[in-house]
Amino acid sequence: MAGLRLGPLLRHVDWESGTSATVWVETDQPCAVEVRCQDGAGGSVPTFHVAGHHYALVVVTGLAPGSTTPYEVLLDGERVWPPARSSLPPSTIRTPSVPATGAVVAFGSCRWAAPAVDESDPVGPDVLDTLAARLAADPEAGRPDVLLLLGDQVYADETSAGTRDWIARHRRAAGTGSAAPPDQVADYEEYTHLYDESWGDPELRWLLSTVPTCMIFDDHDVIDDWNTSAAWVADMRATPWWHERITGGLMSYWVYQHLGNLSPAELAEDKLYAAVLAADDGTEVLRAFAERADADPATVRWSYRRDFGRTRLLMVDTRAARVLEEQHRAMLDAEEATWLRTQAFEDPGSFDHLLIGTSLPWLLPPMVHFAEGWHAALCRGERGPRWARFGEWLRRRADLEHWAAFASSFERLTEMVAEVGRSEAAPATVCVLSGDVHHGYVAEPVWTTGGQPDSRVFQFTCSPLHNSVPTPIRVGFRFGWSRFARGIGHLLARHGRVTRLAVRWEHTGGPWFGNQLMTLTLRGREARLRLEKASAGAERGHRGTDRAGARLTEVLDRVLTEGR
Repeated sequence: MAGLRLGPLLRHVDWESGTSATVWVETDQPCAVEVRCQDGAGGSVPTFHVAGHHYALVVVTGLAPGSTTPYEVLLDGERVWPPARSSLPPSTIRTPSVPATGAVVAFGSCRWAAPAVDESDPVGPDVLDTLAARLAADPEAGRPDVLLLLGDQVYADETSAGTRDWIARHRRAAGTGSAAPPDQVADYEEYTHLYDESWGDPELRWLLSTVPTCMIFDDHDVIDDWNTSAAWVADMRATPWWHERITGGLMSYWVYQHLGNLSPAELAEDKLYAAVLAADDGTEVLRAFAERADADPATVRWSYRRDFGRTRLLMVDTRAARVLEEQHRAMLDAEEATWLRTQAFEDPGSFDHLLIGTSLPWLLPPMVHFAEGWHAALCRGERGPRWARFGEWLRRRADLEHWAAFASSFERLTEMVAEVGRSEAAPATVCVLSGDVHHGYVAEPVWTTGGQPDSRVFQFTCSPLHNSVPTPIRVGFRFGWSRFARGIGHLLARHGRVTRLAVRWEHTGGPWFGNQLMTLTLRGREARLRLEKASAGAERGHRGTDRAGARLTEVLDRVLTEGR
């Protein structure tokens, strides 16, 4: 009898008609997967096969708009979800009323896999586990309409003790050996274990089965500093184990994260998906795609658009789409940049809020921003070859690779945001949602040329969901917002001959540290931001205790715009 290895994950819920959704699963053998709802809605498909693993993405149809519908998962007609004797509520699919009047969007990034239940957790309670506990106690209490996971869902290069033990056993059993570091994953099979470890957590598993998710990768989904420079890529491609790592990373990302980002209509038009479904074994089809995507990133677009009623989300790939030639560095290649601009201006007046999801913050603490711009100028050779060599050395050790390090891309994004905000049908807000930097803050820009946009513009940065940052770096981030630090940044920019910016900004909230989640509540042209942190129970430090006693503590509840 077939069993459910991972999932179900509720992924895409249709906001246009409110009648369909997609549910992703991994099974332990080939089978027919059915999602059956209590009201007669449902769907069923056979599994597809990749590298010895079996998956399905079920399109559920016949849902009623504005409903909350419990569902079951059946494999070859046998119910496997909800689990027998589960203490958690039924998994449900909640559809919006049509037309939708608003959306609740939660977001964050950087979720390092928690240790086993009875082991010490050095980074404190997992915010998603804690959210799951709150929703399980009261499924309607602050339930988001969608959860945006802005990168680093798995850490291929920073594995847990349990995963390192599993890797050692797996490689011994395979008997082929591996040149990959023993504490990092090497290939597709080892990636599947990371997802087992992360998404197999019972509370998170239930949360992902009942709250829709949108995902994008960041560096640790593959490796720290992924695509930081052309020299870095050349060095990695000369490393014996790299080809299998990047191929396995892109293959697994497509299966576990990317597919669920797509709507049923997009799935129906996706030639790669059709080819994988048509093959008895889709491994080589998907492998060839991943190798092309690595060799020529312009052949694939990982970015995507989702509309939640009158809220538009543009989720942007800031890792694989980079142009790394030193004199022409860009965060997005030309096609990707054109796509982003087109989506931001398409059908003006049809959305009240524009959300730009990018794992890497657009607006950093000013000193950090100017330091990255200075450093990028050194790497371009503005101060000669010796400074350029120093710049490349520094880039790899200090993670100097955010939007600020891609000056032309920063300027284009800044210009695009301003144009959207100054347009005749300007939305109430333009919000850039980011993670990566293991702390949270709110920043608001002021344009020094061209006039201030009519839209309220914000940078919201929220991370980690479950990780930490060393104390010296906390001090550095706090210092980075100070006037004195800004002065240092201006001196660095002058040394690097960095062009004067058309925008300046201040933080109007934070910085906050700890495991945290931000939530935007968008109703008409009204917008509200809430930040919550996971606080441990009385006996702090053990995951079992955290689950029993952890809670979400409100840190910020702020009205961003009033209805108008």
